[in-house]
Amino acid sequence: MTSGLLAVIDMQRVFAEPDSPWAAPRYAEAAAGVRRLLPAFADRVTFTRFVAPARPVGAWRAYYAQWPFALQPPDAPLWRLTDDFADRAPHTMDATTFGKWTPELATRVGPGNRLVLAGVSTDCCVLSTALAAADAGVETLVVSDACAGADDDSHARALEMMELYGPLIRIVTVDQLTGS
Repeated sequence: MTSGLLAVIDMQRVFAEPDSPWAAPRYAEAAAGVRRLLPAFADRVTFTRFVAPARPVGAWRAYYAQWPFALQPPDAPLWRLTDDFADRAPHTMDATTFGKWTPELATRVGPGNRLVLAGVSTDCCVLSTALAAADAGVETLVVSDACAGADDDSHARALEMMELYGPLIRIVTVDQLTGS
C-alpha cells in the first residue's frame, strides 16, 4: 500500500464532457490513471470538487463574468463527480477556489505525511494545490499520467513548473508510485 493521502482533484462532469467550455481533452486518460491509483490508497482518498460561490467577490466577479455558465449551485449536474467516481468517493470536499489545500485537506493529510495529487486540470487546480501544499512543508507527489490539462502543452508546462519546486514537489507516474 502506498503511503500518504491521495487527493483526486475535480474529476467532475464540467471537465469531462466534451461540449463543456472547461473540458480537459485527456480527461479519460487521467481517469484511467486515477482508477489504477485508488486500490493503493484504500480509504486514504479525498475527492475534491470545484464549485461556484453563491456570490462571487473580488476578482472572482470578473472571472464569473467571463464564465457565467458556471454560476450554478453546488448540486447542479455540471459539478457532479463523473459516474466512474461518484460511488467510489467516500470522502468529498468542495471548494470555491482553484487550490484545494484547505484546512480540511491539511487535516486529512496530517502532519509530516505525504500528499499525492491526481486529477484536473494540471495547469490550474492541481498546480494551485501542489504549490500551496509544498509551501506548507508537505511532501507532494503529482502523478503525471493521472492528471490532464486544458491541453497537452499546458499539462506539460505545468509539470515542468512543478518540477522546479523539487524536492518539495515530485512528478511521478502511476507505475512508479504503485510499483506496477
